[in-house]
Amino acid sequence: MKKSDNQNSRRSFLRKAVLGTAAVTSVPMVVSGSYKQRILLESRSYEAANFAANDNINLALIGTGIQGIWDTTSALRVPGVKLVATCDLYSGRLDRAKELWGNDIFTTRDYREILERKDVDAVIIATPDHWHKRISIEALNAGKAVYCEKPMVQNFDEGHELIEAYQKSGKVMQVGSQGMSSLGNEKAKKLYEDGAIGEIVMLDMYNDRYSSEGAWNYPIPPDANPDTVDFDTFLGSAPKVPYELKRFFRWRNYKDYGTGVAGDLFVHAFSTLNFVISSNGPNRALATGGLRYWDDGRDVPDVSITLYDYPETPTHAAFNASFRVNFIAGSGEAGGFRLVGTEGAMHVGSQSVRLIRTKLGMKPN
Repeated sequence: MKKSDNQNSRRSFLRKAVLGTAAVTSVPMVVSGSYKQRILLESRSYEAANFAANDNINLALIGTGIQGIWDTTSALRVPGVKLVATCDLYSGRLDRAKELWGNDIFTTRDYREILERKDVDAVIIATPDHWHKRISIEALNAGKAVYCEKPMVQNFDEGHELIEAYQKSGKVMQVGSQGMSSLGNEKAKKLYEDGAIGEIVMLDMYNDRYSSEGAWNYPIPPDANPDTVDFDTFLGSAPKVPYELKRFFRWRNYKDYGTGVAGDLFVHAFSTLNFVISSNGPNRALATGGLRYWDDGRDVPDVSITLYDYPETPTHAAFNASFRVNFIAGSGEAGGFRLVGTEGAMHVGSQSVRLIRTKLGMKPN
């Protein structure tokens, strides 16, 4: 294959991968029934916000895959934000970054070159999970503000060291969980605090997928090879294994690099729940699951269910929660986050809340 054919093939591949993440904005409206109300919320706009001249921020992206491009595209919507550098271990993504944001941006395979730059104020870290702690700490120590994709760390014990580095740095750090930018979450929190569903008794979260990419089997670019992919650096602190492109491009399928469905998907439910009802988390959990279909070399479950007990706190009654993920859902792809209370329920979406109001009309004897 000629080099030009390779480049065109790679461009087409990366363009499709990014376009596949595009979101649909809901039209603002309210539809009411006798006891049901669906509220679709207007998208947030930054145009009316006030920014001072010294609020200009030079941004760098470390990890230029699908999520990193999505995060950066969102950040660049804010006035005063400029992308100056990107880093990735696959050269095709660096080429794609220049296509998206111009040839003037600095590109590298070594994130340390970005942290050494004096013109970088803040970094987005969208690498595999096992790199989050190290790069975040080094970025904070280098005086950069940090937006690190969830999960903050791969293993629980790593969190203390990162928190200490953040506290010493005096810099801003945010752990990225896209649902926390959701207008649906904000509306649900207000409804809950206003007593719209009474006292919470149950939460149900589910994520059903029925596709190869939904099960994290992302396509491997046609030009991926030892020259274009720095596999040894990718491994980092993980055990050394022979070169394998599946591990690089589908890293979520492996415990050495990712955190399975809990770290990648349950985290959205936790962050939403903690925000909406001001929860401090459960005090007991029971989990089960297994590898039911995607027997492709991965070592994390493709079906997982966890039940949680939440104790009573000043902000909520004691309640139970159920989180489940199914990567081979023959019923079709779907997802939901439902808070059930003594006087109703809320179905919380990114841009909407569906509120059901009820009244039992009797009390226990």
